[in-house]
Amino acid sequence: MQAIIELAQSNGGLVTAAQVAGCGIARARISEMVRAGALARVQRGVYCLTSAWGDEFLAAQFRFPKGVFSDGTALYLHGYSDRTPLVLTMTFPRAYRASKAREAGIEVRTCADDVLALGLATVRTSYGNEVRAYDLERTLCDMLRGQRVADVQVLNPAMKQYARSRDKDVQKLLHYAHALGVEKKIRSYLEVLL
Repeated sequence: MQAIIELAQSNGGLVTAAQVAGCGIARARISEMVRAGALARVQRGVYCLTSAWGDEFLAAQFRFPKGVFSDGTALYLHGYSDRTPLVLTMTFPRAYRASKAREAGIEVRTCADDVLALGLATVRTSYGNEVRAYDLERTLCDMLRGQRVADVQVLNPAMKQYARSRDKDVQKLLHYAHALGVEKKIRSYLEVLL
């Protein structure tokens, strides 16, 4: 049991059944620890130390390692939205069967393999854990992609904050916009804001 606790502590308080099995520990030990109150089930196959506060971003990343936080969720993780996401949004490869993610309440986006890694970054959650999310420029482009209508109450303040930022990289933003097919939309925002 101590080995499971140490494994969880090294992962921000979370541990998966696969990690436990990978260390040669019987999965039955997890059930014993849940009954004893040392672990709590976060999601199927993902457990949290009861002494640690559950990080839903880290839990989702553990459960769906092929997913990347995107859209409004990534905007929140970058500090460009004060709206805590009601539903986490993750982007997966087009060929990935994301039915389990949908069942878990994840808003699923898919992406072509040639642009899947475009703008891939690591960000810290409010609990200090590292998760995979798209960088800010990719996130702003993603907010304008597809057939859905962009949430202007989230996007407009984020674009304004980006335009004022010293860390903005307009060339990278335009490169991503071109690759993702939203260059015209991004340029119209930039013409107004810059």
